Amino acid sequence: MTSYIESVPNRELTVGTDRRQNWNRPENRRHGFHNAHLIFRRSLAIRAGRTSVLADAPDAKLASRVAESGLTNRPTFSALAIVEEGRLLYGKAAPDFALERPHSIQSITKMHMHLIAGALIEEGVLDPEQTAGHYLPWLGSGYHGARVRDLLDMNVANDFSEDYSDPGADCYREEEALGWRLPPDERPEMTLAVFACGITGTDLKNRKGYVEYKSANTDALTLIAAGLTDLPARLAAITDAAGYAGGFHVSLSPEGLPALSGGGCLSVLDLARFGLLFARGTLGIDGRPVGSGAFLQAALASQGPPLSRSRPWQRYAGHLMTDGRTLGHARYGGQYLMVNPATGRVAAFLSVLDNDSGYDETYMARIVEALSAFVG
Repeated sequence: MTSYIESVPNRELTVGTDRRQNWNRPENRRHGFHNAHLIFRRSLAIRAGRTSVLADAPDAKLASRVAESGLTNRPTFSALAIVEEGRLLYGKAAPDFALERPHSIQSITKMHMHLIAGALIEEGVLDPEQTAGHYLPWLGSGYHGARVRDLLDMNVANDFSEDYSDPGADCYREEEALGWRLPPDERPEMTLAVFACGITGTDLKNRKGYVEYKSANTDALTLIAAGLTDLPARLAAITDAAGYAGGFHVSLSPEGLPALSGGGCLSVLDLARFGLLFARGTLGIDGRPVGSGAFLQAALASQGPPLSRSRPWQRYAGHLMTDGRTLGHARYGGQYLMVNPATGRVAAFLSVLDNDSGYDETYMARIVEALSAFVG
């Protein structure tokens, strides 16, 4: 006789009538972002073999500027670290958090794709002028004819929607393929490949006048890269190159692919260490590159369309946000990593917005302006 043990759906990953999973509802989002590495359906964790030193070197003038900005006094604040190579100039965490605790870094994770794609291009394995369909013939109409370069520059127009204020937007359906939520009605989980293949489009040319930011672009690039290289090995090399003190955690799709579009978790100190990789021109702590210095410089020099109406001074190139002087990334929830290669200074900022959508472009523009002043 077969016996059954009573069970219930995972509470944190289950989607309710509001179309949001429990951990990402406004009232739970802070706990979710502070514990995402323990909440995701499945994840990969990597530790570095050696840790890069960040010695305490408090900068009183910098601390005064941070205080004047008000960034660390907001109820949304989680942590801020400002570093130069080998030195922690400023570090502060909210009372309910800590500098060493992992935190969801959301779309800052996309910067890993900059390193991986840059390395593959430099190795002659990936051609940015080829179409995504050249590498993945089974892709649907939303990506099949799109150039790899346009995927990297967020310059593709298709039917994927990333409106965080709309619970029915495609970016939330994407979360099922990233391991962030369970499918409704106990249906089988959707793989990243099935999700990307299902995105439709006709004329893929961006005529908007601004960047067409679509996290699904990174998903398509992840699938391409997975066919060309060992992605876990690349992520392990990046982890070693940055010299994290803690672990790099990234959620996995049902087929075991890392969610490079936004599934990463790092402490604020290790996020700053990640930024130092870019300040060094993609060189690791052992002096060996894990990306391409030429690809990085090309992104800084890019003259693509403005990022958005609220941030017209920034552009998007090679999976980085840049104004030609600084580089970094932001997006959902209120995170930003900013790097100034000229000064070698990095600012890593973590926060959690508790509004309904979980995003506020005006808020992000203010953070960008403040961090830009901190990194010189």
